[in-house]
Amino acid sequence: MTGTGGRGGGDAQGNRWRPGEQILWRYRDHAPDLTGAVHICRPVTVVQDTADLLAVWMAPGTECVKPVLADGTPVHEEPLATRYTAPRTTVRARWFGTGVLKLARPRDPWSVWLFWDHGWRFKSWYVNLEEPRSRWAGGVDSVDHFLDISVYPDRTWKWRDEDEFAQAQRAGLMDAGQALRVQQAGQDALDVVKAWGAPFSDGWEDWRPDPAWGVPALPEDWDRTPAHMSS
Repeated sequence: MTGTGGRGGGDAQGNRWRPGEQILWRYRDHAPDLTGAVHICRPVTVVQDTADLLAVWMAPGTECVKPVLADGTPVHEEPLATRYTAPRTTVRARWFGTGVLKLARPRDPWSVWLFWDHGWRFKSWYVNLEEPRSRWAGGVDSVDHFLDISVYPDRTWKWRDEDEFAQAQRAGLMDAGQALRVQQAGQDALDVVKAWGAPFSDGWEDWRPDPAWGVPALPEDWDRTPAHMSS
């Protein structure tokens, strides 16, 4: 898998990945029995990697890793009260939706995802509140902060997953101080939305992937521990 072996690609020392390289976009778990373990892994293709922005493409049909309950039940089907405390495991599953373009500035505690309907009809931006991503030879790692924001082409917006954000606090996955920081990050992101700043004003909704790009493969060692990481 190009870009995951530390040769000629981006890494924790600040080198940059080239367009077309394939890396991993991963999230670590909050669950008490899995804290720090990778529970979401998505192979992606690098679109752009500069000091100001990392842009990656997750193609339709990509084999990813996602969390499920220990008995295989999808996480979203578990009642909210026990959603974050019930035992979990991970499974491999293909992304069957349309592709997703992910944009992240190095120090922002969020990333911005672009979604399209079939036929490349632009649907919305999605602000995923998360830890600033740590870079390593094979990709980037983060921790999701539960709370999200949808932003629409008419520049309206709405909060997402407020119930899960509240439950994560009740379950002890996030203390009051961190919750306040996440809420502030959301307000900071909304300031960008209201000012219609980057990346919303940058025309990414008209971007299209290179037809020559293949669908990245999910490596067997998708959950490996990086030797070196940087933010």
